[in-house]
Amino acid sequence: MDFTLSGEAGERSRQSIPGGVNSPVRAFSAVDAPQIFAASGSGARLTDLDGNSYVDYLMCWGALILGHADPEVTAAIAEAAARGTGYGLSTGPESELAELIREAVPTIELLRMVNSGTEAVMSAIRVARGYTGRDAIIKFDGCYHGHSDALLAKAGSGLRTFGLPSSAGVPEDFTRHTLVARYNDLESVEQICAVRGDDVAAILVEPVAGNMGVVAPQQGFLQGLREIADRIGAVLIFDEVITGFRVGWGGAQGLYGVAPDMICLGKIIGGGLPVGAFGGRAEIMRCLAPEGPVYQAGTLSGNPVVVAAGNATLRRLRDEQPHDELSDRAARLAECVTSTAEAAGVPVRVERVGPMFTIYFADHPVTDADSAARADFDCYGRFFRLLLERGVLLPPSGHETAFVSTCHTDDVIEESAAALSDALRALPQT
Repeated sequence: MDFTLSGEAGERSRQSIPGGVNSPVRAFSAVDAPQIFAASGSGARLTDLDGNSYVDYLMCWGALILGHADPEVTAAIAEAAARGTGYGLSTGPESELAELIREAVPTIELLRMVNSGTEAVMSAIRVARGYTGRDAIIKFDGCYHGHSDALLAKAGSGLRTFGLPSSAGVPEDFTRHTLVARYNDLESVEQICAVRGDDVAAILVEPVAGNMGVVAPQQGFLQGLREIADRIGAVLIFDEVITGFRVGWGGAQGLYGVAPDMICLGKIIGGGLPVGAFGGRAEIMRCLAPEGPVYQAGTLSGNPVVVAAGNATLRRLRDEQPHDELSDRAARLAECVTSTAEAAGVPVRVERVGPMFTIYFADHPVTDADSAARADFDCYGRFFRLLLERGVLLPPSGHETAFVSTCHTDDVIEESAAALSDALRALPQT
């Protein structure tokens, strides 16, 4: 494959943008592959600057559940933009989007729109602290909740009562109220609560982890968090920026039957445009200004163009209910990878929840950040490059999640399965 134009674009971008990227994973350094610059997308396919075409399983990191350039979504965007791209005032369609979200997720009694998942989670934590009058939050090693200072904390190989910053530029004081537990390990949560339970404002969790690759909650984990939160008087927050409307119409909480107090959303509810939202029980959300003392604001929150794209997307999902079909197609890909890898003697684990999946080159179960980190990421990089040559684009990091859209038809799945099988058989020779 020729990447000449993408290479030239990379050289140009590095003159003005740190690392040449506006989000680190786009550098493709984790897979030792040429940085790709997208030129266009249509349905399940993405085309780069050099004219290379790929079956895309990034789907804008899960945002494009209807595929690239869906005609109804793009028409809604054009119509809204023609009326004005922003007002800094309320518009009627904001309420329509809020109603669609509430229809899908009954635990959301009130919600507020913001501009990103990072902003949604940051704001939800502020509300939880204002509601409870407490300072500390519990998060889980390997779960990413955006790049706000207090959430850039890590646990390392063991439980730490006090979180340590995992990014330069974040003072330790900013993370001293961030308590880090192990995903799928209720005992680690109980250990924290034994020491700091009276000061815990919120337990924050991805109900399905998607930022150490896909890691499903084990039986009883989410239910246990619900019980612990109730016992210590903390707010249970589900970060469904990735899973919301992805794993089902009602999100992960509908899939697992566990009701959080608050939920954070993003990705899909803007139809691929920048967006976020947070919501939950009315008594908690009424702490927000102008009704309550917790301040949060945003000039572009509820932007009319974004809202139009979100309404078009969620109406389609409500009317078509495609999630079972998407899950079946992802399952077919997972089975293809598993069976081919076994025949080729390549250790592989495919972790999947609905239409989300991650291919780990590992011979052990992946249940938390430590087990995910023991996968062979060099092998993933070789596999990624082999697939790229065969016209399939997976996430450019073995820690990320692949997504199936409604445009990944049976024919596209068959094409992808053939490429996956061929790449796996070639892998031992690389």
